[in-house]
Amino acid sequence: MDGPPETFGSPYRLLSAAVVPRPIAWVSSRGPRGENLAPFSFFNVVAIDPPIVMVAPVGVGEDRKDTPENVLATEAFAVNVVTGDLVEAMNETAATLAPGESEFERAGVTAVEATAVDAPRVAEAHVSFECTLSESMELGGSTLLFGEVVHAHVDDDLLVDGKLDVTKLDAVGRLAGGYYASTRDRYHLERPP
Repeated sequence: MDGPPETFGSPYRLLSAAVVPRPIAWVSSRGPRGENLAPFSFFNVVAIDPPIVMVAPVGVGEDRKDTPENVLATEAFAVNVVTGDLVEAMNETAATLAPGESEFERAGVTAVEATAVDAPRVAEAHVSFECTLSESMELGGSTLLFGEVVHAHVDDDLLVDGKLDVTKLDAVGRLAGGYYASTRDRYHLERPP
């Protein structure tokens, strides 16, 4: 079967089921709506010099949720990498909470001040990137937030010779619906010359 994306149900379902696994940005921010912690799987690295990541929360204009509102107001946020030991806590922060309720408290994680930006980060995260807003844009029904990574926190036990060892980071990726994938099942291929 082939056809336009709608042929296979919603375009969201098709893309989120086929573009897998997607890394998860567990974004912590502070702004007019208070502190916020929320997961986003429409996330990736988009540039390396300077180092830029992109998060694409759904919602534009008056329909924007707390994370983009906070980031647009303060131009700061942190991306906390989701690992196997934090996946349940991350899932708790996907709940819709009443104004004033804390995702940090609901998830049982600790908000600590970032070093270089005006945002909290998750103390328990093994890797966190502190970001300043480089650019934002509304595209379709999403607000794209491009953040320059200005400071990083990496647990010492993940480092080998001062570099992050991918075999030590138990990162979790998003599939579709309630499905996730770990990076424990790895294999290595040499890049051809």
